[in-house]
Amino acid sequence: MVAPAMSELTELIPLPDVWTSMSAVERRLLEVSTSEHDQLTDIAQHLLKAGGKRYRPLLAILAGQFGTVSDHRPIEAGVAVELIHVGSLYHDDVIDESDTRRGAASVNANWTNTVAILAGDFLMARASETAATHLSLDSVRLLATTYAELVEGQTRELALDFDPDHGLDAYEKVIEQKTASLIRTSARLGAMAAEAEPDVIEAISTWAHEVGMVFQIADDVLDLVSTTEAIGKPAGSDIAEGKFTMPVLLGLDGPDGPRIRELLIQDRPYPQATIDGVIDLVRQGGFVDQALDSAHERLERASKAVASLPDVPAKSVLGVLGEYLVNRVSGVRP
Repeated sequence: MVAPAMSELTELIPLPDVWTSMSAVERRLLEVSTSEHDQLTDIAQHLLKAGGKRYRPLLAILAGQFGTVSDHRPIEAGVAVELIHVGSLYHDDVIDESDTRRGAASVNANWTNTVAILAGDFLMARASETAATHLSLDSVRLLATTYAELVEGQTRELALDFDPDHGLDAYEKVIEQKTASLIRTSARLGAMAAEAEPDVIEAISTWAHEVGMVFQIADDVLDLVSTTEAIGKPAGSDIAEGKFTMPVLLGLDGPDGPRIRELLIQDRPYPQATIDGVIDLVRQGGFVDQALDSAHERLERASKAVASLPDVPAKSVLGVLGEYLVNRVSGVRP
């Protein structure tokens, strides 16, 4: 099956072989996440069946197009990175006390925090098992290193919660570890699985790192300009959770910085009027556009990396994907 939210991506990537492989990824995700315990299977597959764009396995499959061999291994790479991703979301929802995810009840809300943590652990264990069975030792090592980065990024982010003084450098380090690391690994793992040349693996890894940073910057902007219906969680929820993203940090250094700071150091939880006030000041000050300008600069660096890749049909798709991440913001902005 193809995840429902993937339909818009199928139009951007007119490569039938890629979507055949993605269908295989979907089948394998359900196979690998099946447990002998029926309840654990239901919980582990709750978010997998809720849909999503499957962006990370898609990158693994696309990167595999640049390799010298064609077999099942890029599919297994896609399965491994998606299981890591979904398992980390289960843990994130417990940490953030989230009630919803992808427009549905989160696992911790539907069951319990304990069950959500166990199911997340189960999915990550299955990711390691998949890599160890089908991929190389270097691939297993890469996944382990990447998961350590995810944990470090999450820990770093928690330490910065509700701190209006941490600045852009700290923010970028968090999103590099928490988001860009797994996106980079997704592409790198797919290229490795297809036995791509070393210079190709490095080039596509550079591209994916920059696109991963863009992915998170665009997601953070969406939190400020979109609606609950569009993003599947309350608009402004990052501010409510004390996660001050690039537009807010830029605003803190702008002319209205003292007023934004005054709002952010109020007692918590913030009333909705406080969140709306910060959003209005950030948007009116042009800081959403400044954040998107930063994303475009990263896309330019990503494009330079793509230029060195072999001329296969997937090459032209990579640039389209980067632009898609930024353009989806424009599609929901009021």
